[in-house]
Amino acid sequence: MKLLVAALEAELSAFPAELPGFDRLVTGPGKLQATFALTRALDAGDYDEILVVGTAGAINPLLSASVYDVDAAIQHDVTDVDGIVGQHVSLPTRVETGREGITIATGDHFVDDEEAVRVILPLGAGLVDMETYAYIWVAAQFGVPIRVLKSVSDRAQDGAITDWRATVAACSAQLRETVRAEYGV
Repeated sequence: MKLLVAALEAELSAFPAELPGFDRLVTGPGKLQATFALTRALDAGDYDEILVVGTAGAINPLLSASVYDVDAAIQHDVTDVDGIVGQHVSLPTRVETGREGITIATGDHFVDDEEAVRVILPLGAGLVDMETYAYIWVAAQFGVPIRVLKSVSDRAQDGAITDWRATVAACSAQLRETVRAEYGV
């Protein structure tokens, strides 16, 4: 059995309520809710794989509105004791999925301004979201393989929240087609 995970119900709007071979989990937005919900699910069940689907802002201007596999996640909203952005005092700087793809920067706020993008870009990510670092870290603690598919919903610039609201259904449809093509369900 696999676990289909999304932060928000809207990100699963194009998916059927029941997907053969998958349990479904909606965690809520942000790293804390993602960590809590996924930990509870993995503690209660035995899964062969976690498949995360969701939206992300593209901070790399070369990325098109498409679906991307995530190879790793970093945190853009933490600093260590020396004030180094992206370094946490006790968690790894980078967590990896073991897949080829693009790096995502995770933080507990919706990135929607040019200045925030300028701060995040040097960390080496092409996408931003609010949960992926937590999902990958929790999966590693339980030893469960994880795959993260993200559909670009916005450019993480001024007005991005309006863009997200307008495109989340289309992003869900893109993710649904990818899952159908790659998982056969």
